[in-house]
Amino acid sequence: MEQPILTPVTMEAFLRQIDALAQQLAASAWRPDYLVGIGRGGLVPATYLSHATGLAMLSVDMSAKLPDFGEALLMRLAERAAAGARLLLVDDINDSGRTINHLRDVLTQAGAPAEAMRFAVLMDNLRSGASVDYRAETIDRAVTRDWFIFPWEAVASREAILADWKDVPERTR
Repeated sequence: MEQPILTPVTMEAFLRQIDALAQQLAASAWRPDYLVGIGRGGLVPATYLSHATGLAMLSVDMSAKLPDFGEALLMRLAERAAAGARLLLVDDINDSGRTINHLRDVLTQAGAPAEAMRFAVLMDNLRSGASVDYRAETIDRAVTRDWFIFPWEAVASREAILADWKDVPERTR
């Protein structure tokens, strides 16, 4: 199996991405009550975006696949949204769209109104199967097949990074 090109995202580039998202939120008429970091990749961006905007942050962990920390928390978020809270779900990359579509489907089926949810990412693949509302950068997977290594991932071993890529290698094809 061909391995991906591993491309580091520098801290400076990451901070520019956060600034771009913060500016888009400030210019938007829609204001969330909560930022929701989607674990694992969206936790650090949501934390930084929370500091940049002054918005409160919550988190959900989808990476560990533990219902108490993922699906159960989505039900609680859906309840808040149904009661009027607006949620901005934050992730690092919208690649295939699988995560964003899953979140949107679960929250909607649990009673969260569509207008109460929006999505923000650092990188948005224009060929993704899901749409987002805010993006710092757009990539095209037909052109850019790199596997991006965000600053918080840079401490992982090459083997661990490649193991993450191998979970869904079609994202870079």
